[in-house]
Amino acid sequence: MSNDDLLERVDKGKARAQEPTERTPLIGGTSQPPLVLDSDDEEHHTTINRRLRARLTAVFFVTFSFCIIALALFALLAWTYAARASRLTPEDIIKNDLVYQGPSRVDVLNISSDGGVWVRVEGKLGVDAGAAIGVNSDAEDGILKDLWKMFGRHGVRALGKVSVNMSTMTITPQYDTSIVLLTVQIPPLEVPLTVDPPRDFSWLTTVSTPVFLQPTTNTTLLLRFLKDSWQHGSFNVRADIGNATVRGGGLREETWRSNFHSRLSNVRTYIRMKMPKIPGFPQPGKSTPFPSVEDVVTLQHLNVSSSQDSLSLHAKATMVDPAPEWFNLTSPSLPFTVFLATDESPLPIAAVNTQPITLTHPNITLLIDGTVLPLSPPSFRILSQFLTRYLSGESNGIIISSGTFPGLSVETTFPGPHPKPHILRNVTIRDMKIKPSGTSFLASGTVQARVVLPKGIHVGLDVYRVLPDVLIFDGEVPEGALAVPPPVTPLPDPLPERAFGHLRPKDWLPSISVPDISEDGEGAAYAVSAKVVDLPLEVLPGRQKEFNHFVSKVIFGTDGAVAGIQGSAGVTVAVRGLPLGGGPGTATGQIDLFGLPFQGSVRVGKKGLFKVGWEGVLERLGMS
Repeated sequence: MSNDDLLERVDKGKARAQEPTERTPLIGGTSQPPLVLDSDDEEHHTTINRRLRARLTAVFFVTFSFCIIALALFALLAWTYAARASRLTPEDIIKNDLVYQGPSRVDVLNISSDGGVWVRVEGKLGVDAGAAIGVNSDAEDGILKDLWKMFGRHGVRALGKVSVNMSTMTITPQYDTSIVLLTVQIPPLEVPLTVDPPRDFSWLTTVSTPVFLQPTTNTTLLLRFLKDSWQHGSFNVRADIGNATVRGGGLREETWRSNFHSRLSNVRTYIRMKMPKIPGFPQPGKSTPFPSVEDVVTLQHLNVSSSQDSLSLHAKATMVDPAPEWFNLTSPSLPFTVFLATDESPLPIAAVNTQPITLTHPNITLLIDGTVLPLSPPSFRILSQFLTRYLSGESNGIIISSGTFPGLSVETTFPGPHPKPHILRNVTIRDMKIKPSGTSFLASGTVQARVVLPKGIHVGLDVYRVLPDVLIFDGEVPEGALAVPPPVTPLPDPLPERAFGHLRPKDWLPSISVPDISEDGEGAAYAVSAKVVDLPLEVLPGRQKEFNHFVSKVIFGTDGAVAGIQGSAGVTVAVRGLPLGGGPGTATGQIDLFGLPFQGSVRVGKKGLFKVGWEGVLERLGMS
C-alpha cells in the first residue's frame, strides 16, 4: 500500500487515541477538525516578516543617515557662522555694527563724596548682527547662499539679544593716552540683536541704564583737552576696557541661549564725536579760539540783602546750551564755593547752591542762592579791592570750586555791572567859604552827596567817614573833562580845562549817613554829609588866571559864581550783616572803598563868603 493510499484512508472502528501535541486544540469540536498549517503557509508568513523587517531597517537607516547629514549640515553651518564670528574683533563690532543714538537724556542721580557722579543715561542701541556675520539679505545672492543666510538670520532672531558685563572703562585723549580724563562703570546690560535693519534708526531699542562717572580732578588737563577738541572741531578719545563677558539671552535668563558665551580681553576702540556748534560762537575747528567761561555764562542780575547777622545772595545767570536741541539733562542742586583770586592764597567769599538745572535751548537758566562767608579783619583789604573794582564797573578774578568734585576748580571773572554804576550823586558843598591864610586860601563848608548802590543791592550801610579828592572848576565841569580819570596824587597831566583848585584833606573826614528813598533802577540809597573846616585850597600850577577870574565873578557878579567840582572819593562803610570770623554778635564789618568818581557843582555867593574884606582878598590875588 502506498503512502498516498495511507493518507487517503479513512479509519473506521475503534483505535488507540493519539497523544496530544502543541497543535492539538484545547477544546475539540465535534464537527470541526483540528487546524493544521501546511509548510507553504508557514514559508509565506516568514517571507512577509522578512520583507517587513527589511523595510523597517531601510527606513531606519535612511532616517538615521538623513539625521546625520542634517546634523553635519547644521554643524557645518554653525561652524561657518562661528568661523565668521571668531574673526570679528570688538573694535570691528563697535565701529561697524554697534549703533548708538544719543544720549537723548541724562539725569544726575547722585554725587558721591569722592566726586563721582551716578547718572541715568537714556539712548537707543542695537547691533546689526546680520552685517557682523554676513547673513543680511542681498539681491545678488544665489539660491544656496541665500538659503545659508536664511538659517543664519533665523538663528540671530532666535537668540534675540545678548547680555554684556564690562569692567571699568577708561577714557583717555588720543594725543596722550597716559592722561585719564574719565572712568566709566556700566552695570550689566542687555544689547538687542537684529538682522536686515531698515536704513533709518527705527530698529534701535530704547535703553536706559545707570552709569557711574569719575572725572579727573586735574583742571589743567581737562581744560587742555577741551581747548584741543575745540580747535580740531571734535572730541577724539580712546576707550579701554580690561575685559568683557558676552552671553546669549537676557540678564536673568537661563535657557539654551545662555550656552552661547564669550570672554573678551583688552577691548579698545577710538571714538570721534563732532563738537556741536554753540549759538553765537564760530564753528569749532579751524583753530578758532576757545571761548572763556565769561563768554558762555552771563550774569543777568545779582541781589544782595542784609539780615541781622548775614548777607544773602541771589543771582540769575544764563549759560549757552552747547548740547543739541534733542538732548535733555537734569541735575539736582549743586553746592559751590566762590573764592576771590589774589596774589596770595584765594579768599573764600561766598557759599552758594544752584537750584535744580534742566537744559533749555538755546540758553540755560541758572538760579543761585547763597550767603557771604565769615571774614577775618585782615581779609577786608581784599574785599575792599574787589568791591572798589566792581563798583567801578570792572571785572574781578574769581575761582569756583565744589566740595562735590574735590580738586576741580574753574578760574573765571566776575563781571562788573553794565553800564558802570554812578555811586556818588548830587555832590555839592553847602555854605562854602573861602578865606585867605598867609599866601594860600582855606575852604570850609559841608560836603553833601547821595550814595546809590547798584540795582539789586539792598544792604544796610553806615557811611561814617569820607576822603574826597576834588578838582574845582571855574564854572560847570566842561564836557571834555568827563573823560579825565579821577584825580589822584600826583595831579592828572594835562589838567582839565578851566580847573583851578584842588581840595584833598590829609585825613578822613567824619560823616553822617541816613537812608534815602530809592528810585526806579536803584539799589539802597543813603544821604551822606561831612563838614570841611579850613581845608587848604591849592591853586593848581599855571591856573592862577582861572582862579582870579572865578573870584572876580564871585565878587562882582550879582548871584555869585558856579564852581564845578569833579573828583573821586574814598568812603568807609559799616555793612550790616557782613559776618566776621568771630561769629554772630561780632562787630559789624567795615569796608574801605576807594576811587568812587563823582561830579557836581556849587554856587559860591559873595555874602558872607569871605571872612576878610574884599580889598584884602583882591590884594592877595594881586588884583588891587
